[in-house]
Amino acid sequence: MKENKIPRSISPIFETHVHLDYLKKNEMVDVIQKSEDVGVDKFITMSCSPDNQDTVLSIAGRFDNVWCTQGIHPHDARLWDLKTRETILRNVESDKVKAIGEIGLDYHYDNSPRDIQRKVFDEQLQIASDQNLPVIVHTREAEDDTISVLKNHLGKIKKIEIHCFTSSMQMAEFALGNGFYLGFNGIITFKPAENVREILRITPPEQILLETDAPFLAPNPVRGKENAPFYLPFISKRVAEIKETSEEKLLPIIYQNSMSFFEITL
Repeated sequence: MKENKIPRSISPIFETHVHLDYLKKNEMVDVIQKSEDVGVDKFITMSCSPDNQDTVLSIAGRFDNVWCTQGIHPHDARLWDLKTRETILRNVESDKVKAIGEIGLDYHYDNSPRDIQRKVFDEQLQIASDQNLPVIVHTREAEDDTISVLKNHLGKIKKIEIHCFTSSMQMAEFALGNGFYLGFNGIITFKPAENVREILRITPPEQILLETDAPFLAPNPVRGKENAPFYLPFISKRVAEIKETSEEKLLPIIYQNSMSFFEITL
């Protein structure tokens, strides 16, 4: 087998974080079909900005095995307004909307002022609480403030995931100690990412979710290419290796985590 040939997963995989709206319409069907061919059979496509809330809901409506979120990424927090809030509140009435996300804080780029980021993060967490929906959190170089804002909502939001986990052990211990899920993606295959692998080792299987964050962060051995959900088998294989267990034992647990987190029953 060539190193970059995509293996078929021995157990179904749930893609919990992908940006399908970044694809052209004529590519979407092919990507989903190719993903299904290697064992990836369910997908959550993310909303991030005011102008893609309706788009991701429309995409989810086209496929029986695709669902979506509603929310504003911290990069676009400065664009938050009453219209955006009303759109989210309208769209969460759909049974295709399974979470609020991705929301949070990003102090690496500071594309939005930090005080605005915190305000919008807090307001969206309140929406999640009011609507009884889980939350998908993005945090980068903002751990103290992320923890501070989340503490105000502990016990009010039933499920929280820190997606694309690259934070510190302190953040991991806070998240895991409060029953959060951690999302792992292609970063765990990157040579410099030993800190992320260390977090994965201490994360209970029952609190792991798998994702690609495609089209970003393609895993080895396809790093440098545009990422896609059909590369998840590379990630799941590496997760099992790091956890020193078999995919046969681990993947059904993670799959059930995903089904439970998004409350999908089929």
